Amino acid sequence: MKWSALFTSSIGKKLVMSLTGIFLILFLVVHAGINACIFADLFDPTDDGEMFNRAAHFMGSSWVIRAAEIGLFAFIILHIVQGYLVEVQNRSRRGVGYQKTMGNKGSKWYSRSMALLGTLLLLFLIMHISQFWVPSRITGLPEASYNPEHHDMFGRMMLTFENPLYVILYVLGCISLAYHLAHGFQSAFRTLGVYNKRYLALLHGVGLGFSILIPLVFALMPISMHFQWIGLQN
Repeated sequence: MKWSALFTSSIGKKLVMSLTGIFLILFLVVHAGINACIFADLFDPTDDGEMFNRAAHFMGSSWVIRAAEIGLFAFIILHIVQGYLVEVQNRSRRGVGYQKTMGNKGSKWYSRSMALLGTLLLLFLIMHISQFWVPSRITGLPEASYNPEHHDMFGRMMLTFENPLYVILYVLGCISLAYHLAHGFQSAFRTLGVYNKRYLALLHGVGLGFSILIPLVFALMPISMHFQWIGLQN
């Protein structure tokens, strides 16, 4: 396959979607691990977000991570663009809609709604970047009390999630992510040629667990902060 076919042919678009999707899945694992550091407060009441702030500082100060962020943004944009192109292509080929839909007998509703779920995730991502990435990388954040070199990202999050509207929007974004992953995880590997029944069953189980666990970790962050289950020392 020519390089140009990756961005023009139907198979090429799906292949790019799969490869970028797997990269973003790996990013979610790292991001969820960093976010989970906020719960150190449950085991050490004096932590007050220090472990999370140290992890966030490492992510922001390492040139390797900063370089990877450029690739991350590129993959996100490419994944979104190719996703919409695939959706448009599928709709144009389908032409006239089915006279009678098969509902979940043909496929799950979320597998037929990947464009909608992706749009909701895009809106969530824009809000997330504006609330956290831009202040931490561009406009600046207050210094952490224990180390002036570290930004107090934990405090920023506590302040943001005092607003129940942001909590609701984040939880809705996590729900959209869960359904997006429920289809996208195994679909990515199918596109790459995994058809063995044994491996497909394994991928289905791992994908289902992943689509529940990762969004749950993300959703617990704003919920825990809003209800002050953590960060009581602030």
